[in-house]
Amino acid sequence: MRNKKLLLFFAVVIILGVAGFYVTRIKQKSPSDEIVREIVPVMGSIKTFISCTGTVLPKNRLEIKPPVNGRIEDILVQEGEKVKTGQTLAWMSSTERAALLDAARGKGEEDLKYWEDTYKPIPLLAPIDAEVIVAKTQPGQTITTADAVLVLSDQLIVRAQVDETDIGKITPDMKAIITLDAYPDIKINSSVEHIYYESKTVNNVTIYEVDLTPREAPAFFRSGMNASVDFIEQGRENALLIPQDAVSKDNDENYVLVKQDNGKEPLKVSVKLGISDDKNVEIISGIKESDRIILKTKKYSLPKSSTTGSNPFMPSRRR
Repeated sequence: MRNKKLLLFFAVVIILGVAGFYVTRIKQKSPSDEIVREIVPVMGSIKTFISCTGTVLPKNRLEIKPPVNGRIEDILVQEGEKVKTGQTLAWMSSTERAALLDAARGKGEEDLKYWEDTYKPIPLLAPIDAEVIVAKTQPGQTITTADAVLVLSDQLIVRAQVDETDIGKITPDMKAIITLDAYPDIKINSSVEHIYYESKTVNNVTIYEVDLTPREAPAFFRSGMNASVDFIEQGRENALLIPQDAVSKDNDENYVLVKQDNGKEPLKVSVKLGISDDKNVEIISGIKESDRIILKTKKYSLPKSSTTGSNPFMPSRRR
């Protein structure tokens, strides 16, 4: 009888030991796969964007060409200079005047002075208030009526290329943010001035061009610069924001978990959502700024093995 009790005692000890070992292994192998933390809603601004690319171009590119064939005598302006309507930009001689001056120059200063006073040069005038964007012609160069001596621009704009799937969302006077590739840290506020009616095909994609006028064109604006354009589709200031991960969905209803006092289970509260971006979402109703929201995120970790396995295809050393 005593031997039976001893055997039963040892059997129970062995079973409890084995059970404890496996429970410990299970606990070690199955850690919690969620990270739970508390957050509070914040008041801030939120915007959604329609993004595309664009190019800096003159709104009105005006080429100053000579009325007759001849030779440039003097250029009075340089690139980047602002000019007024009627301002003289350059002086030129017709082919006949250039030939007379060259002949008179060989006879002496007196003859040259006579013909310079008698046969006046032709002025090239600015037809509009503008900025000189091209001034490569040098005095002494021969030109024809097809040659552009100077190029003027009344205003530099950005012409964006908008995909046909997004063009319906673009409206006149819509706000946009321009970022030049050459100056990626500078944001330039602008607005839509014109939406073109005719489409273009670029790399087998149908696009529509949209002209944007900067609120204040910076001094480093240059024609031909590449730019990124973000049209502000929706925007809200002083909105109640929480991370998108804090919102769950159940039966087409959005809800969040609100922490309760005294250690009670979190309360499932239905919320009405507004604008959302890549990270945050606007809460229109359901919670307050003082509420504490429970945010659960999944924990990702590589599996750990307590024993070192062996590869049957690897050669092993004979013992």
